[in-house]
Amino acid sequence: MEAGRRIEASLHRAVRRGRLTDTERDHALARLTYTKDLADLADRELVIEATAEDRELKRSLFRDMDKVLTGTDAVLASNTSSIPLTDLATATGRPDRVVGLHFFNPVPVQALVEIIPALTTSSDTVDRTRRFAVEQLGKTAVQAPDQAGFIVNALLVPYLLAAVRMVQAGTATAEDIDKGMELGCAHPMGPLRLLDLIGLDTAQAIAESLHQEYAEPLHAPPPLLRRMVAAGHLGRKSGQGLYTYPAS
Repeated sequence: MEAGRRIEASLHRAVRRGRLTDTERDHALARLTYTKDLADLADRELVIEATAEDRELKRSLFRDMDKVLTGTDAVLASNTSSIPLTDLATATGRPDRVVGLHFFNPVPVQALVEIIPALTTSSDTVDRTRRFAVEQLGKTAVQAPDQAGFIVNALLVPYLLAAVRMVQAGTATAEDIDKGMELGCAHPMGPLRLLDLIGLDTAQAIAESLHQEYAEPLHAPPPLLRRMVAAGHLGRKSGQGLYTYPAS
């Protein structure tokens, strides 16, 4: 299974970089199981959805998971980057048990997680989700409003789109834009390299969600971004984005 191969490769890299021991890696792998059958999740207390950033796809999966879960207090969480949680909660018969749990890439490295209650989410669900993120995962949690983009992407995505518009207009090269933000503003990664890491298709989907909610021109995906996604130039995962990446 592709997910298993990617997780195993990530853990092997962590060992090579000294972040994990061989024993810790082996124990982590031993705790993982994989399935393609939603019914195998029936007895779970918390399920985190991390499908593509597509509203109808997520709503469909939430409807299916709502039927599968046997525990009436089981929590359905979404890792959505921008889709309002109320849209997902209303697809289920347990809207009080639906919450956003938004991680940041790469998840093993980034300390932050956003917790986003829908209008329907109970305080108990928020408390349980926060305890899971902080006590079991060791993350730092912030609570965000149920508005497209939440906290981080509401600030980040317009900045990333502005960088694409600068490339599109010929204002500067991708390399110089990134170098300017890395060395001039002490950002660990420039906006265009970050876009390639996120995935240009994911960035476009987030921008469209923001634009749909706020109707602000700064949220609209630039034509260059749309053309690159249409061409399959999605960033690191496709080997070609705003930069070219050697085959792994």
